[in-house]
Amino acid sequence: MWFLPGSSTLTYRALFVVIGIAFLFFRILPLGEEAGALPGPDIILCVIFAWIVRRPDYLPVWLLALMLLIEDLVLMRPPGLWTALVVLASEFARSRVALTRELTFMVEWALVAGLMVGCLVAYRVVFTVTFLPQPALGFAILQILWSILCYPLAVGISRLAFDLRKPAMGEVDDYGKRL
Repeated sequence: MWFLPGSSTLTYRALFVVIGIAFLFFRILPLGEEAGALPGPDIILCVIFAWIVRRPDYLPVWLLALMLLIEDLVLMRPPGLWTALVVLASEFARSRVALTRELTFMVEWALVAGLMVGCLVAYRVVFTVTFLPQPALGFAILQILWSILCYPLAVGISRLAFDLRKPAMGEVDDYGKRL
């Protein structure tokens, strides 16, 4: 990272926690949104997928689950449901990191969009099966569409501000481990 000398995995993990808490804080602030206003994107979801596709070693499952569970509790969603779905989707992306390393950005974006839509569909199905009241479908679709459109922005900011990039083929870390 350009602003932290000697950046390490621990530094990036701490940075993710700070980013997650900051966006969660801004999400719960009453910033004058009126009833019926357009929903904003799920920036934390965009950041998670951008970091998982580029450097999965920076986001271990336990940290991801902890941050998402805190978000579930603060936003008063069913605890663990969104967490489980996003963790499953991120682990799917993590298991294909060698494949996504060689893909173009458009294909990567399509993969992430599919994972986001899959999370939304699974979330809605669970709500329907358990007869829980759920937000309007249009609201949820708009939020996911905004998130899909903001994904390139999250990738760009992660690359430019935090130097988060996909490792090159054969690249090794400071300890000689292949990335």
